[in-house]
Amino acid sequence: MVELTGDSYQKILAHCLGGYPLEACGLLIGKGNLVTAIHPTENEARSARLFSIPPGEVLRAGRRSEEMGAKLLGVFHSHTNSEAYPSPTDVRLAPDPSWIYVVVSLRRTLAELRAYRILFGKVAEDRVAIGASGRVEAS
Repeated sequence: MVELTGDSYQKILAHCLGGYPLEACGLLIGKGNLVTAIHPTENEARSARLFSIPPGEVLRAGRRSEEMGAKLLGVFHSHTNSEAYPSPTDVRLAPDPSWIYVVVSLRRTLAELRAYRILFGKVAEDRVAIGASGRVEAS
Protein backbone atom coordinates (compact mmCIF):
# COMPACT_ATOMS: atom_id res chain seq x y z
CA MET A 1 0.00 0.00 0.00
CA VAL A 2 1.13 3.55 -0.80
CA GLU A 3 0.36 6.19 1.81
CA LEU A 4 0.12 9.89 0.98
CA THR A 5 -0.10 12.59 3.61
CA GLY A 6 -3.19 14.73 3.10
CA ASP A 7 -0.93 17.65 2.17
CA SER A 8 0.96 15.61 -0.46
CA TYR A 9 -2.32 14.37 -1.95
CA GLN A 10 -3.71 17.92 -2.21
CA LYS A 11 -0.48 19.25 -3.74
CA ILE A 12 -0.38 16.48 -6.35
CA LEU A 13 -3.97 17.22 -7.39
CA ALA A 14 -3.38 21.00 -7.42
CA HIS A 15 -0.25 20.65 -9.57
CA CYS A 16 -2.00 18.32 -12.02
CA LEU A 17 -5.05 20.57 -12.31
CA GLY A 18 -2.82 23.64 -12.63
CA GLY A 19 -0.95 22.07 -15.54
CA TYR A 20 -4.08 21.27 -17.53
CA PRO A 21 -4.52 21.00 -20.53
CA LEU A 22 -0.95 19.62 -20.60
CA GLU A 23 0.23 16.65 -18.57
CA ALA A 24 1.73 17.77 -15.26
CA CYS A 25 4.43 15.86 -13.40
CA GLY A 26 6.67 15.73 -10.36
CA LEU A 27 8.55 13.51 -7.96
CA LEU A 28 7.49 11.78 -4.75
CA ILE A 29 9.60 12.06 -1.59
CA GLY A 30 9.25 10.06 1.61
CA LYS A 31 10.21 6.97 3.58
CA GLY A 32 9.18 3.40 2.90
CA ASN A 33 5.76 3.58 1.27
CA LEU A 34 4.82 6.92 2.87
CA VAL A 35 4.92 9.97 0.59
CA THR A 36 5.54 12.96 2.84
CA ALA A 37 6.40 15.59 0.23
CA ILE A 38 6.26 16.19 -3.48
CA HIS A 39 8.64 17.99 -5.80
CA PRO A 40 6.50 19.48 -8.60
CA THR A 41 8.33 19.98 -11.89
CA GLU A 42 7.63 21.41 -15.30
CA ASN A 43 6.70 19.03 -18.10
CA GLU A 44 9.68 19.47 -20.38
CA ALA A 45 7.72 17.76 -23.21
CA ARG A 46 4.98 20.42 -22.99
CA SER A 47 2.47 17.84 -24.19
CA ALA A 48 -1.03 16.67 -23.37
CA ARG A 49 0.03 13.06 -24.09
CA LEU A 50 3.57 12.78 -22.75
CA PHE A 51 5.61 14.02 -19.81
CA SER A 52 9.32 14.48 -19.31
CA ILE A 53 10.95 15.64 -16.08
CA PRO A 54 14.09 17.75 -16.60
CA PRO A 55 17.16 15.82 -15.32
CA GLY A 56 18.22 18.76 -13.16
CA GLU A 57 14.91 18.52 -11.29
CA VAL A 58 15.59 14.88 -10.45
CA LEU A 59 18.94 15.94 -8.96
CA ARG A 60 17.33 18.80 -7.00
CA ALA A 61 14.61 16.50 -5.67
CA GLY A 62 17.25 13.93 -4.70
CA ARG A 63 19.19 16.54 -2.73
CA ARG A 64 16.00 17.83 -1.12
CA SER A 65 15.02 14.32 -0.06
CA GLU A 66 18.45 13.70 1.49
CA GLU A 67 18.18 16.96 3.45
CA MET A 68 14.82 15.73 4.77
CA GLY A 69 16.26 12.35 5.77
CA ALA A 70 14.06 10.75 3.13
CA LYS A 71 14.50 9.47 -0.43
CA LEU A 72 12.96 9.69 -3.87
CA LEU A 73 10.11 7.21 -3.90
CA GLY A 74 8.77 7.74 -7.40
CA VAL A 75 7.00 9.96 -9.86
CA PHE A 76 3.51 11.33 -10.45
CA HIS A 77 1.90 12.68 -13.58
CA SER A 78 -1.51 13.43 -15.01
CA HIS A 79 -3.41 11.96 -17.91
CA THR A 80 -5.57 14.66 -19.41
CA ASN A 81 -7.86 12.51 -21.55
CA SER A 82 -7.37 8.93 -20.42
CA GLU A 83 -7.76 6.72 -17.37
CA ALA A 84 -5.47 6.72 -14.34
CA TYR A 85 -3.44 3.80 -15.68
CA PRO A 86 0.14 3.80 -17.04
CA SER A 87 0.24 4.15 -20.82
CA PRO A 88 2.51 1.89 -22.89
CA THR A 89 4.94 4.84 -23.06
CA ASP A 90 4.83 5.23 -19.27
CA VAL A 91 5.66 1.54 -18.89
CA ARG A 92 8.44 1.61 -21.47
CA LEU A 93 10.09 4.69 -19.91
CA ALA A 94 9.69 3.69 -16.23
CA PRO A 95 13.19 4.36 -14.85
CA ASP A 96 13.26 2.43 -11.58
CA PRO A 97 11.50 -0.82 -10.60
CA SER A 98 11.49 0.20 -6.93
CA TRP A 99 9.59 3.43 -7.62
CA ILE A 100 5.93 4.23 -7.04
CA TYR A 101 4.16 5.53 -10.16
CA VAL A 102 1.16 7.74 -9.39
CA VAL A 103 -1.19 8.59 -12.25
CA VAL A 104 -3.93 11.22 -11.93
CA SER A 105 -6.73 11.12 -14.49
CA LEU A 106 -8.34 14.45 -15.33
CA ARG A 107 -10.72 12.84 -17.81
CA ARG A 108 -13.80 13.39 -15.64
CA THR A 109 -15.07 16.20 -13.44
CA LEU A 110 -13.47 14.62 -10.36
CA ALA A 111 -9.77 13.77 -10.62
CA GLU A 112 -8.86 10.14 -9.95
CA LEU A 113 -5.50 9.22 -8.39
CA ARG A 114 -4.10 5.68 -8.54
CA ALA A 115 -0.68 4.18 -7.80
CA TYR A 116 1.31 1.43 -9.48
CA ARG A 117 4.57 -0.49 -9.45
CA ILE A 118 6.16 -1.20 -12.83
CA LEU A 119 8.58 -4.11 -12.90
CA PHE A 120 10.05 -5.50 -16.12
CA GLY A 121 7.18 -4.10 -18.18
CA LYS A 122 4.50 -5.49 -15.87
CA VAL A 123 2.09 -3.10 -14.15
CA ALA A 124 0.73 -3.89 -10.67
CA GLU A 125 -1.69 -1.56 -8.91
CA ASP A 126 -1.02 -0.53 -5.31
CA ARG A 127 -3.75 0.50 -2.91
CA VAL A 128 -3.59 4.16 -1.90
CA ALA A 129 -4.28 5.53 1.58
CA ILE A 130 -4.64 9.27 2.16
CA GLY A 131 -3.57 10.64 5.53
CA ALA A 132 -0.74 8.83 7.27
CA SER A 133 -2.73 8.42 10.45
CA GLY A 134 -6.30 8.31 9.15
CA ARG A 135 -5.79 5.75 6.40
CA VAL A 136 -8.75 6.90 4.34
CA GLU A 137 -8.92 4.86 1.13
CA ALA A 138 -8.60 6.78 -2.14
CA SER A 139 -8.70 3.81 -4.50
